[in-house]
Amino acid sequence: MAPLGCPFGHSTTAFHPAQCRRYGGGDPNHKNFDGESNADSRAQIAYWDAGPPGYRWMQLASQQMLAQNVAAPLFTRGMALVSVAIYDSTIAAWDSKYAWNRAAPNAVDSTIQPLATMSRVPSYPSEHAVVAGAASAVMSYLFPAMGETYIDLAEEAARSRVFAGASFPSDVNAGLQLGKQVGQMVVAYAMGDGAATPFTGAFTTAPGLWSSATPVTPLAGTWKPWALSSGSQFRLPAPPPANSPDFQAQVAAVKNFARTNTTNHSAWFWQPSFITPWLDTVNSEIFQNHLDSNAPRAARVYALEAVAQHDATIACWDTKYAYLELRPPMADPTIVPVFGLPQHPGFPSGHACASGAASAVMTYLFPNDAPALAAMAQDAGNSTFYAAIHTMFDVAQGLVLGSQTGLQVVSRAQTDGAQ
Repeated sequence: MAPLGCPFGHSTTAFHPAQCRRYGGGDPNHKNFDGESNADSRAQIAYWDAGPPGYRWMQLASQQMLAQNVAAPLFTRGMALVSVAIYDSTIAAWDSKYAWNRAAPNAVDSTIQPLATMSRVPSYPSEHAVVAGAASAVMSYLFPAMGETYIDLAEEAARSRVFAGASFPSDVNAGLQLGKQVGQMVVAYAMGDGAATPFTGAFTTAPGLWSSATPVTPLAGTWKPWALSSGSQFRLPAPPPANSPDFQAQVAAVKNFARTNTTNHSAWFWQPSFITPWLDTVNSEIFQNHLDSNAPRAARVYALEAVAQHDATIACWDTKYAYLELRPPMADPTIVPVFGLPQHPGFPSGHACASGAASAVMTYLFPNDAPALAAMAQDAGNSTFYAAIHTMFDVAQGLVLGSQTGLQVVSRAQTDGAQ
């Protein structure tokens, strides 16, 4: 993608800091705002400046997926698409920034006192606007009924940088334009990833095999992954048959497990989603390692972790529907799970797959925290055993598959030029 065209006022003689003051952000007294609009603009500045440009958008994406009760493969798909749009648009923005090297408003006029965090990079285009344009385009595709809402939020995010005196109007206008272009490219990719293919088959009752009248995303294992060659690249060997002593012993271990408040807490903590706890960890690592002030680095973390979880989930679903393993309460109806059974096969644990992948990628990015990350992945997997919806074999093998997938993503990351 070619750099953006010459920004308005690129020559010093034609450059007008008054553009910024006209929106209120450059005037230290904010003379152009009445009390109500001043409070509104300050609230918008604080909200969108809370972290790196992608911080709020990843949060909004996760919250919307949860609110819509999106199935795990579609959830990871959505988060991967949004994070890739954020990352690619940020890289495109950096290309144009250093093509034009436009100074920030406060560097041109020292009377401008920014109300937001300023990064030491060229001003044009605004990274917050670029990310907003890209993320809103993808979110509008994922949730078309809310498209106008996301467009409005993108404009608000961009406008907040002008209110803050951090960007010129032409910085944010160009940023929104560039971001939307990148977002539409990601949407075009998404439309060809196979997720829209309808399932026309059925899983009828058969001895020793999982079945359901309402299977969850049974074709997810065939979707196009980001780093794997296919969902079957690391397909696990078949689990023990349902009538084997090995499988019966695994089911007995689930039945005889003595639950405690601690194990029940783990089961319920991870039950809503394996994605949001890992997103919280990503955010924590970004802030603890001061990457919140480095937009490209922060965006890379979001993208690598989300892509790893999605590819691992595709691989997990490939294995699940290849073998149709019974879940413990299906093999022994006297087992009462902590919550309702998910409508997809048991082997392997989806929580373990996605968490093993997230742990592998995050360990590559933040090696000092490797033990804590591995423990988190293990806890995510174990929670499904505690809930009596998986055997420990499901968990252990899921962690293996997830780790393999995560390392494949790391291998790709090591060639992206960010080293």
